[in-house]
Amino acid sequence: MPQLAAQTRADAALAAASATWVIRAGDTRLDVEVRGVEVRGVSDRERLAELRRWLDEAARAARLPSGRFPLARARVIVREIDSRSRSPVPWGQTRRDDDVTVLLFVRRGASLDALRADWTAVHEFAHLAHPYLGEDGRWLAEGLASYQQNVLRARAGLLGADDAWRRLDAGFRRGEAVGPGPSIEALGRGGTMRTYWAGALYWLEADIALRRDHGRSLQQVLDRYAGCCLDGTDWLSPTDFVRALDRAAGVEVFEALYRRHRGYRAMPSPDAAYAALGITREGAGLRFAGDDRARALRRAVMTGP
Repeated sequence: MPQLAAQTRADAALAAASATWVIRAGDTRLDVEVRGVEVRGVSDRERLAELRRWLDEAARAARLPSGRFPLARARVIVREIDSRSRSPVPWGQTRRDDDVTVLLFVRRGASLDALRADWTAVHEFAHLAHPYLGEDGRWLAEGLASYQQNVLRARAGLLGADDAWRRLDAGFRRGEAVGPGPSIEALGRGGTMRTYWAGALYWLEADIALRRDHGRSLQQVLDRYAGCCLDGTDWLSPTDFVRALDRAAGVEVFEALYRRHRGYRAMPSPDAAYAALGITREGAGLRFAGDDRARALRRAVMTGP
């Protein structure tokens, strides 16, 4: 029996050290491959186990309410690199070529704690919930991922709820610092801070409207959209995408907000959203108050059912 137990532990260690594995969620899956780590010694096996724990945790955070991933199948490629960046994940990207692939470039030696505290993996996994939206829809795509990187991590216990609100607000302030310019849909790859954070405010406003007025949530709508329409849809215009979300929601929320937001030439104010949530800005910080309804709404966004 001791010999059998030792073999079982050895098999488990070997599985943890594998450079490829599958993360499953219901009948959906992510096929993961780690590059840049050679399995030769204990330290390499331990590193792969760390990377596996980090990715499994980030992927679980990105599951939809039904328990599935947005797509039936996607690839995840992690490459360890030497980098002078202080970020544990200096760069990430979600590509839609023949396969949908999440690319994550990890700084060699970045600790597990640093990886778990980083937002990049959840941000990229959040991109799996939408098709390619073109350059004029980049603010919708990056805005969704920027909103979700905070909301999903808070829901998964990787981030405190109040901290998640502060991080969103810090993003909104970075967008405000950019100043006026072209409309949000004309920015494309320019004006990154306004592209990302004006987009995130759009999704926050949509989530609030769904919850407050219709008894639904953004996560539920994305889940319904994934179940009916996402697989096999490589590209949609922004207008067609928001109309598809309205159909999935069964109410008209997304297109009306889209038509208002797409013409903004500066970062819109979050004041109306904050009023609904019982949040006020105090200097560089936030104060959390509001009536019972506002507190309930604020809690529901970051904690779910």
